[in-house]
Amino acid sequence: MFLHRLSTNGCYSLVDMQLRFDEVKATQIACMFLRLRGGRMHYIKLIKLLYLLDREALDRWGIPVTTDHFASMDHGPIVSRIFNLITDDKPTPVWGKYVSAPLGDHEIELRKDSVPISTDRLSVAEENLVREIFEQFGHRNRWDLINNHMHKLPEWRDPEGSSIPIHIRQVLMALGHNRDDIAAILRELRTETVSQQILSPAI
Repeated sequence: MFLHRLSTNGCYSLVDMQLRFDEVKATQIACMFLRLRGGRMHYIKLIKLLYLLDREALDRWGIPVTTDHFASMDHGPIVSRIFNLITDDKPTPVWGKYVSAPLGDHEIELRKDSVPISTDRLSVAEENLVREIFEQFGHRNRWDLINNHMHKLPEWRDPEGSSIPIHIRQVLMALGHNRDDIAAILRELRTETVSQQILSPAI
């Protein structure tokens, strides 16, 4: 029931352009949450904490922390690229170096055969927000979190076994930002996205 896979090759309009996914930064954030939980966590709960982190960052700063894309799935909103990193049968060298594949009970853990990953891609404010989100939600059972919080977020839509993209505009609207604020935030994100494309080395 947990092993849906999302396409990561979808096209986004200019309105819905998002930042280039930074797997190293996303891995650092996930590992920080895992450390706060004692090194092990059900991956569905981790996905929810990561989404709530990005949601709060968008509300405060107008930019997500994980640089991931969002989607509605049966158990609430998710960060889709990290979801794929967790559920992929062939983990990437970055993620797989620090985080285990899902174990029999769908939990993942920090790899014991790897040195701890740094948090050099995160600002002090971002690290503090990770701790704040964990303090607020980390003690909750995953089903309590899903049924009594994630399913009540206005941007979530029941995908009935599939997945539905959630665009940043929808999150900002759900958070109560006005039209002018949303337009300004999206302009800044488009500028950042274009800058990343220009500065990124050709493959």
